[in-house]
Amino acid sequence: MDSLAPVPFSVEQMIALKRAQSVALSPCGKWVAAAFERLANDGSKYFCDIWRIPVDGKRGVQVEPIQLTSGSSRDTDPCFRSDGALGFLSDRLDAQEPGANQHERKQIWLLPAHGGEPQRLSNEALGVCSFKFARQGNGLALISPFLPGVAQAEQRATDDKTRSQGPSILHYHSMPVRFWDHWLPSAVPHLIWCAQDASGRRDLTPNVARELLHAEFDISSDGQQVMLTWAQEGADRIADVALMWFDLRTEGAVGEAAGQLLAVQALTEASCPLFSPDGTQLVYRRKMRPPHVAPHFGLQLLDLSSAASCQESINLVAEWDAWPVPAAWHSDGKSLFVFAEEHAMNAIFSLELKSGDVMRLTHEASHSHLFYDDKRELLIGLRASLAHPPEVFVLPCNDSAELHFPARLAGFDAGQIPHQLRQLQVPSSDGVAIQSWLLLPENVPEGQALPALLWIHGGPINAWLDSWHWRWNPLLAVAQGYAVIMPNPRGSTGFGQVFVDGIWGNQWGAQCYEDVMAVVDYCAQLPEIDGTRIAAMGGSFGGYMTNWIGTQNSRFNCLVTHASLYSMSTFTSHVDLPAEWYLTMDEEPYSDPVNFDRYSPSRYVANWKTPTLILHGAKDFRVPVNEGLALFEALQYHGVPSQLVIFPDEHHWIFKPNNSIAWYQTIFKFLQPYLQPNLQPNLQPNLQPSL
Repeated sequence: MDSLAPVPFSVEQMIALKRAQSVALSPCGKWVAAAFERLANDGSKYFCDIWRIPVDGKRGVQVEPIQLTSGSSRDTDPCFRSDGALGFLSDRLDAQEPGANQHERKQIWLLPAHGGEPQRLSNEALGVCSFKFARQGNGLALISPFLPGVAQAEQRATDDKTRSQGPSILHYHSMPVRFWDHWLPSAVPHLIWCAQDASGRRDLTPNVARELLHAEFDISSDGQQVMLTWAQEGADRIADVALMWFDLRTEGAVGEAAGQLLAVQALTEASCPLFSPDGTQLVYRRKMRPPHVAPHFGLQLLDLSSAASCQESINLVAEWDAWPVPAAWHSDGKSLFVFAEEHAMNAIFSLELKSGDVMRLTHEASHSHLFYDDKRELLIGLRASLAHPPEVFVLPCNDSAELHFPARLAGFDAGQIPHQLRQLQVPSSDGVAIQSWLLLPENVPEGQALPALLWIHGGPINAWLDSWHWRWNPLLAVAQGYAVIMPNPRGSTGFGQVFVDGIWGNQWGAQCYEDVMAVVDYCAQLPEIDGTRIAAMGGSFGGYMTNWIGTQNSRFNCLVTHASLYSMSTFTSHVDLPAEWYLTMDEEPYSDPVNFDRYSPSRYVANWKTPTLILHGAKDFRVPVNEGLALFEALQYHGVPSQLVIFPDEHHWIFKPNNSIAWYQTIFKFLQPYLQPNLQPNLQPNLQPSL
């Protein structure tokens, strides 16, 4: 059958859209500050601006947003001070204090409540990683890196000299030594407290080593308490994460003496701490690492009113088979708003603390960055779907009024890609229903069958949600005339703990593979899909599964594998978090390497016949480029038609604008002769890298 002609939606158009990063609700509740990325004029990178979006207008009426910051900088993470001034992180240069490497050290900048130009608030020697103002009181907490053994007054000069003259030596005594795309630096994060005008600065953690490497924290409304995650190596060589409570109301509390360790438990990790409005309670997310099964998550409540009660937490969701994340408190302190993935959507739920009753508030799309306006009983945050990028939403909680969008900043026209989205429930080989998304061009002519892409998600503990994807956007494939099949096989989140357990341990190529193939078999019989023209593709774990498919069958016309794992045992030696890998596999390769490789594509590569495109970022430390190189050599040795594409300046994800264009266009160019030989793809040939 002929294919549908491409429609005019290209990757160039997608990267030109504004990208919502975060929002903050003003103290008056009348507007939000929203950080949106924009493409630089030369198309080489993204800047980020802060916008003012009124949220107190009539429902359904679009308002005109006001741009508050601009220029060649990244202004991110807006947070309001109690007096209405707006703080944000920025890499902008301060003309009053020029210096080397200034643009690499973000500082807190402040827009006065009465208007005017942004003024730099912080002056941390090596910059600021994150910060929060107290919602009502006079307090500011921030995370800033420090070089161990170097006096505070000499931090910046020492760092500048090391950057320019060396030595570049990094010395480690334990794993991990690198993370995602970088070697762990010598500088380590500290927690700083000060007044909201940055006076009275105190380093609350002067003697830390690695305890705050990936720390999260919250500051109470009155600004006198800070709750900080505190990591120390556990028995399985993975960080056990407790909570460190700094109660600054205690007279004379200075430095680490002010800290009290809470929620201490072996093989357990605390995250997402969130103070109640009156500061007497704290909710946090707890991850437990029990043996032989996937991690279990709970939502824990701490009573901070006494020394005894603060040591024992209560699980608020013991009967709820979900992994909720705390988002916002109700003003009365008796209930919470939480996010939880359920049936392929990141939904908002209301949770009553006393009864444990849970009510789902949203039933479409996915949500993030939630705020509650108690004066007007509104929920405000970001919402996205597979068919629309994130935008600011407003959801009334006190009646049946519908959710609405006060402004549309992304610049996306939902009608420019005519499509249809279906949810499928396909029985797998063991009878368990596998939820999947099927995305098709709209109005496929009767009798016409389309080529299809099987797109396998990463993780594996992850899911294809009804949410927008900048990295692997299926609408771009639909615009090229493809049907896109997106299964949520065993291991996918939002379908219960047992479903996740189905991928845990060294069984990646077992039932999960059966689930994926069951969905393909089902879709291949649909009248809109040509079962003789299907490609399989995926990234990270999706790349692994694509590789496994390549060794197990030859039913696909071609394969596309990005940042993919090829050899289970050798991967162990160069992944950035080896202890996490052992946990995921529930075994290690040293005692029985043959058994460890039972689902390794490298073991069966001689069976591989399908033409393959391999893509990888050279700075990828999560699935290092060694895996892509080993796979390419194996396919070349065995005479399999194969191509290798390397991005020397990218990591696990391909993010830079022109690299993103090249990534998508290279894939579509590779697919075209195998799936649509009679149709020219909708591409810009001058942006095609040579292979």
